[in-house]
Amino acid sequence: MALSTAVDLIDAPLLYKGKVRELYDLGEHYLIVVTDRISAFDYVLEPPVPEKGNVLNQLSSFWFDKTRHIIDNHVVHTDVDKLGAVVKDRELLKDRIMVTRKAERIDIECVVRGYITGGGWRQYERGGEINGIPLPEGMRKNERFPEPLFTPAAKNDVGHDEDISLDRMKELVGAELTEALEQKSLELYEFARAYCEERGIILADCKFEFGLIEGEVILIDEIFTPDASRFWAKENYALDIEIDSMDKEPVRSYLAASDWDKNSTPDPLPVAVVAETTARYTDILKRLTTPS
Repeated sequence: MALSTAVDLIDAPLLYKGKVRELYDLGEHYLIVVTDRISAFDYVLEPPVPEKGNVLNQLSSFWFDKTRHIIDNHVVHTDVDKLGAVVKDRELLKDRIMVTRKAERIDIECVVRGYITGGGWRQYERGGEINGIPLPEGMRKNERFPEPLFTPAAKNDVGHDEDISLDRMKELVGAELTEALEQKSLELYEFARAYCEERGIILADCKFEFGLIEGEVILIDEIFTPDASRFWAKENYALDIEIDSMDKEPVRSYLAASDWDKNSTPDPLPVAVVAETTARYTDILKRLTTPS
């Protein structure tokens, strides 16, 4: 069963409802519920995609645990049974909840790019640089960088996040915090890239969010999920093409090929597109977390 919202299933105040996640107040902690909602081109689409929320939450939990040696994170637990009467349908919510510590969010999205693709490629085509970082002439789409690039964005709760330079980030949050976030972001990316490589997956790029608890920087939100990272199957890698990424690509492709004007609520997604998207999400979970 797909979950479009948990509002009627949680006995706690709703603090925030994002495109996919819902944040509830448990007093000392937050409760994050990951729904099956799916968005594209800034629209939340119908119907929700079965299993998507389960996959995102399980992957985040997996990676948060796996990266604790690099940086601490906000996870307290993911056990629905510990929530007692707060939860009204444990079976439906069992793989999609995360209880977290309350951190002060740092309003910077920390993006690491291992390959020149997506928005980074579009920046390069326009001006030969990404986030103010000059790049060599003649680079090809999907080419791997000699060293990963840290390309931050200033977070906006309304509208798109804004790509910024490292100097601008230092103006916003200070040089010391900028350097710490850059170092940890690159370290996290390199760790996950090596792990994915062993699983036949290329981690093209990813984004992180960090927070502060009593002055300590910790990792928050989600990590190395198909919604926060660009995964490519090794066998699909090639230069100068649009590589089919291991995420909601079936939805994006369907919408791009349709006659939808991108300025109005789109029609419901076809059953086949929803099923293919579920298959993508469950496949990446299996490939990343099944013991080798």
